[in-house]
Amino acid sequence: MSVRNGQNSAKLTIGGDLVVSRLGYGAMHLTGHGMWGPPEDEDGAVRVLRRAVELGVNFIDTADSYGPGDNERIIRKALHPYADDVVICTKGGMLRTGPKDWLREEGEPYIMPLGRPAYLRQQVELSLRNLGLERIDIYELHSIDPLVPLEDQIGELRRMQDEGKIRHIGISGQPGVTIAQLEAARQVADIVLVENLFNIADQSGAAVLDYCEQRGIAFAPWFPMGHGELADPAGAFAATAARYDLSPSQLALAWLLHRSSVMVPIPGTRSVEHLEQNLVARTVNLTEADWAEVEKDCENLAVWTPGA
Repeated sequence: MSVRNGQNSAKLTIGGDLVVSRLGYGAMHLTGHGMWGPPEDEDGAVRVLRRAVELGVNFIDTADSYGPGDNERIIRKALHPYADDVVICTKGGMLRTGPKDWLREEGEPYIMPLGRPAYLRQQVELSLRNLGLERIDIYELHSIDPLVPLEDQIGELRRMQDEGKIRHIGISGQPGVTIAQLEAARQVADIVLVENLFNIADQSGAAVLDYCEQRGIAFAPWFPMGHGELADPAGAFAATAARYDLSPSQLALAWLLHRSSVMVPIPGTRSVEHLEQNLVARTVNLTEADWAEVEKDCENLAVWTPGA
């Protein structure tokens, strides 16, 4: 594994005009059990979101399928009217039928994409209403629908961009958008953000990250701490983090910031305390030799991957 750039800059400009903190906040877990329904502790969810913004986090990631809709609405409750520098990124194109549909059963798909243009248009309109916005800063195709031509899916988002409903367009995938898909999407619209699986123990998406880096496209890694394994204080990564007087999550996030200048990790938490601990990653400054040792420790570290 190789680490390049080593740039731990606090800010990143997305799409030429959105200046965001390079450590964002993923709001997915501010929902009910199984990412279904509103959060059990709505007041706590509001506190976490407001504290994130107070601490300089201005990139908030959500999706219409978290709840569904409840996650966007709790963001509106906590942060609306939004500060001028707050950037909201939401997504559409994934169906939800209940809390258990996030759990992959034997022989069943992990996700259910739906990219029909009429559906995507409906979901953009609902997200605008849920978030209390006239224009969404970044709207991502949440998952590519294999039954609908990609140019039709991105094309509908481009039309809504032209109508002023979307400012910038991004694309996501499970486990990841490929370079071929990204290039096809870029033939239809300017893609400013890719959201793919990536962390220090699973760098299978490195080629897409490199592609984004070379073209100035922001990259938001989902599962930045695996499925929690990299953040486990009793896990295999904990001993490595302890060498640098850091928590496992702090070191895992700091490595992502170090890995690439276009990286925008979006860790999520329901806890203000954990939020504050995660943000320490912004100040970590290890030597190249240190990072090499950290990577060596992770060469055989297994983390859960969707569909595995």
